Amino acid sequence: MNNAAIRYSIRPLSVHAHTFEGRCTVASPDPTGQCFSLPAWIPGSYLIRDFARHIVAIRAVSGSRPVSLTKLDKHTWQAARLKHGESITVTCEVYAWDLSVRGAHLDETHAFFNGTSVFLRVLGQEELPCLIDIQPPAGEAFKDWRIATALEPAHGEQHCAKRHGYGLYRAASYDELIDHPVEMGRFALARFVACGIPHEIAITGQHDCDMQRLTADLKRICEWQIRFFGEPAPMPRYVFLITAVGDAYGGLEHRASTALLCSRNDLPWRGMKKMSEGYRTFLGLCSHEYFHTWNVKRIRPAAFTPYDLDRENYTTLLWAFEGITSYYDDLALLRCGAIELQDWLELLAKTISNVQRGPGRRRQTLAESSFDAWNKFYRPDENTPNAVVSYYAKGALVALALDLTLRNKTNGAISLDDIMRALWQRHGKTGIGVGEEDIRLIAEECSGLNLKRFFSAAVHGTGELPLKKLLATFGLKLEWVAAETPSFGVKTADEGGQLKLTTVYDDSAAQRAGLSAGDVLLAINDLRVASTNIDKLLTRCQPGDTVKVHAFRRDELKEFRVRLDRSQDDMARLVADARPNNLRRRWLGI
Repeated sequence: MNNAAIRYSIRPLSVHAHTFEGRCTVASPDPTGQCFSLPAWIPGSYLIRDFARHIVAIRAVSGSRPVSLTKLDKHTWQAARLKHGESITVTCEVYAWDLSVRGAHLDETHAFFNGTSVFLRVLGQEELPCLIDIQPPAGEAFKDWRIATALEPAHGEQHCAKRHGYGLYRAASYDELIDHPVEMGRFALARFVACGIPHEIAITGQHDCDMQRLTADLKRICEWQIRFFGEPAPMPRYVFLITAVGDAYGGLEHRASTALLCSRNDLPWRGMKKMSEGYRTFLGLCSHEYFHTWNVKRIRPAAFTPYDLDRENYTTLLWAFEGITSYYDDLALLRCGAIELQDWLELLAKTISNVQRGPGRRRQTLAESSFDAWNKFYRPDENTPNAVVSYYAKGALVALALDLTLRNKTNGAISLDDIMRALWQRHGKTGIGVGEEDIRLIAEECSGLNLKRFFSAAVHGTGELPLKKLLATFGLKLEWVAAETPSFGVKTADEGGQLKLTTVYDDSAAQRAGLSAGDVLLAINDLRVASTNIDKLLTRCQPGDTVKVHAFRRDELKEFRVRLDRSQDDMARLVADARPNNLRRRWLGI
């Protein structure tokens, strides 16, 4: 037994009340009053989530003697003073009803948790090894539940868990402990080996996934990425934890696993002849989170080294860690042969269109978007498209522009691939955080180019990226197409049969007429309007026409006169030359 380790236990307490019971035992607590806390956020999702708000009960004992706990702030407790040699055990009951990749969820079908939601941090002892006893829920109904996690069994310890079984697991530190989410339940399981590394796919939820097809596709993606950065891979094994539901999309990266939420309809099915758009998108998500194994989990900003789990960790580099990853996620699918060139062109055109349609790109720089992610990107409201640019989407386009610039100016000798490998060697393998200027400096060193102007314009400016010119050099023609209908200048959503304005774009026809986000459209030119017919009504109009609009603002009926605009050329289309040049072959690998 490792007496120096922090000992944790976790068990589903009530599947109907959706509660876990977590325990933390410290053999040598601070005798002046050991402090415990729960993280305020989870790495990879840059929003203060205050996980401690889900603790519904907490208590402490030393042996059989109760120990009082004093709450110091929203997520920190201090135990009463103890005598030298006395241990302490803190038990907390945690409410778990967040079916996302960021929190914890428990019902009669499965249990899922991130360590940030259930495992208390022992302040001052975060670097000690941890032993985790994962226990089953009570009752015969759950006797066939298994465990899927990248946590390693605690070999050498009594009650060591077997793979997929209950018992003791280990982590080298608290940071490692909270970086291994756990799934418990009845899941479909598949295995494959990529470059010598065992991989597992665990799918929870109702689905008819063709596991053989999914396994083959993920294997080629993983092998390409491992070889991209260089063997051996940095993890001993890897687990894809997938929850399939009716309609959802999301993922969160971890050092040796990823938690994914998807629509069951996006998974491949037996007999699927042509890759569906949903499956293509899902593979892109898997590729994205897997690329994070290197880019952000190991190559990470100095501001995240180490993470401060109590508060926001500010950096201007999220565009690189999410945007560059977003660039490579679909590119990896193309290079490894999972998708065709036309698929990739459509995906890239969609990203270009999404950025072009957001007025926020003219207001906020990528550096600002990265820095303000905590209170802007992760807290979207009706004005977000007007004020915020996505460091994912525009970050991917800046990565594209940087890659093409490097390839063009060095005649294909240096690319963003080389920059990523240099970052891996210097920062990922060493654990040295990436400084705010390091990406530019490494790119300049590798290429011999002066890139200050590029980074100043692309990362710290709000001007348009020269994508049309850059892509043309590589045999790709960027064309812009406008929608056939005149522009109203709004985003809408169907809410209970009502057509609600969710965003009114700056300087749009709707904004000039006085319409606002939250207004509910009733009629255009005295004809009832709904999500099913608004385009048909506008198709009969011409740019410059004035239409009468009736809408409810709260409970007040309003009338507006809207002079329609011409739709902007904001729909991108990419066309590849029939005969690729050498630059394009070396770039795309085809």
